[in-house]
Amino acid sequence: MWLLDQLVEQHIKAAQDKGELSHLPGEGKPLKLDDDSHVPSELRAGYRLLKNSGFLPPELEIRRQAIEINDLLQQLDPEDPQYSNHCKHLMLLEFKLHQAGMNTDFLHSEYRKSIRQRLGEN
Repeated sequence: MWLLDQLVEQHIKAAQDKGELSHLPGEGKPLKLDDDSHVPSELRAGYRLLKNSGFLPPELEIRRQAIEINDLLQQLDPEDPQYSNHCKHLMLLEFKLHQAGMNTDFLHSEYRKSIRQRLGEN
């Protein structure tokens, strides 16, 4: 065991002995761990820290923005003066996603419409 691991274990043991780790929220329940098996082991701590701080990789941030604008466009009237500006911005984001190698089918509602039609028929 590394020295750092031993120090951590000592601190955990001391906290347990003092009762500082008792009666915490979620005590006795299984942990909800994210699947980060695709992330190299040496980068996992950094990725988890960034994720817990609310940061996203650039491609996912662009994807989030595209979804927000797409939802906004579905609520706007096509005659609204802002509609064309939002369409242009969405096209730019979609282009950036294509450049990053990401699929943009999630922006097109044909699949969503077909599911609603199918469920409505049954």
